[in-house]
Amino acid sequence: MTRYIRHAAGFCALLLVALLVNATRIQVFQARSYDDNPANRRTAIARYGQPRGDILVGDDRVTGSKDTDGRLRYERTYPKGPLYAPVTGFASQVYGTTFLEHTEDGILSGTDPMLSAFPLWNGLTRRQNPGGNVVTTIDEAAQRAAYEGLAGRRGAVAAVEPSSGRILALVSSPSYDPQALSGNDAAVERSWARLNADPDKPMLNRAVRQTYPPGSTFKVVTLAAALDAGVVTDVDKATDSPDPYTLPGTTTSLTNEATGCVDAPVRSAFMWSCNTVFARLGVRVGVADMAATAARFGFNDTGLGIPYSVAESTFDVSVDKAQLALSSIGQYNTRATPLQMAMVSAAVANGGQIRSPYLVERTTRSGGATVGTAGARPVRQAMHPATAVRLKELMEEVVTEGTGTNAAIPGATVGGKTGTAQHGVDNSGTPYAWFISWAQGERDLEPKVAVAVVVEDAEADRGEISGGGDAAPIARAVMEAVLKH
Repeated sequence: MTRYIRHAAGFCALLLVALLVNATRIQVFQARSYDDNPANRRTAIARYGQPRGDILVGDDRVTGSKDTDGRLRYERTYPKGPLYAPVTGFASQVYGTTFLEHTEDGILSGTDPMLSAFPLWNGLTRRQNPGGNVVTTIDEAAQRAAYEGLAGRRGAVAAVEPSSGRILALVSSPSYDPQALSGNDAAVERSWARLNADPDKPMLNRAVRQTYPPGSTFKVVTLAAALDAGVVTDVDKATDSPDPYTLPGTTTSLTNEATGCVDAPVRSAFMWSCNTVFARLGVRVGVADMAATAARFGFNDTGLGIPYSVAESTFDVSVDKAQLALSSIGQYNTRATPLQMAMVSAAVANGGQIRSPYLVERTTRSGGATVGTAGARPVRQAMHPATAVRLKELMEEVVTEGTGTNAAIPGATVGGKTGTAQHGVDNSGTPYAWFISWAQGERDLEPKVAVAVVVEDAEADRGEISGGGDAAPIARAVMEAVLKH
């Protein structure tokens, strides 16, 4: 009998060991595969079982959480949804996350180990921390000025602080309310279908995910290349520039909207935006130096993140002379995001240096303790400091005497550059109205803001659309908001 009891006890012990081994296998080695299994609802239930952390603009929470008392308990709310949609993105129980809601999801959902004082212990107990908060660099007044300035027209605004790279405004229009996608009912699916079918593409973040031909605003880059390369040494000396200008190797003539461009000095050609002068300058500089200068400004950079990814702004390096001439006035294959053109303006304002732009100032635990900060940003020298000084002077003259007078702010120093970019088959599309600028208050030691504005569907007649008329007033309102703040 004793032998049978020993056999039974041994067999029970063996079963117990087998159970322990299997439990270890499941809970340690296969836990992730079970967590990631689409059939496992526990992860989703836990994810939405507590309020999500918030995204802040200053002290203002521009997101929230609503208790639905359902199985997926908390839904995301956006008190000022359309105003901040290009910044926050959406957090949907059906369609996932975008923009800051996506890149900062670990902080906001409470799953980032940095939120816990004892991450190893939390990993073992599978305890979830309360969601942390993300504090942005956005200036509320500047954001609102940009949003109201576009007034629902297709376009975008980006504004940065030149000395730091802090993004002060990021607006895309028309916008949408991210809260329409937050839940998981039939209304969410209908909203998703409606937004995706809308020809105005309200969910497209035009400020960072859409590239446009920058038109004459790119002449800032072209002139920087010409000054740095020594092709231009005297901006007041007459240039050998015919009007019209026959593109090299072709019979195609390039003309000007402005008058007085024949042999115009660079100063007046920049002020009145003479295409012929700058197209010929780009050819004289050459594709190698033009491409190198464009790259220093940030063109052809595939890795820019703010922290979410930014579309690549491009300057084609495989061009003939005729194509280079058009590229040098912001046409042909030259494409830029509004954020990229704000960086161009910021480089002029900041003595030729570009600070990498960023959108997150710091992240915090739910109680307010700081988890991470933006830290020092990399610096890139886009042009020689003396070149920046000269360009700064010329951009000021555009606002005081040239095509950008609508951007002038009493008591402030403002520099700008207008642009009207052609596009479409045979340039048949409504021209894009551009304006890039920077501003310095009378009591400021350095420029406080650099702005880029693009308006896709300007309301003026085609022949009257201009960066100075359609985009400059929006830039002025954004700059005024920053300077007053």
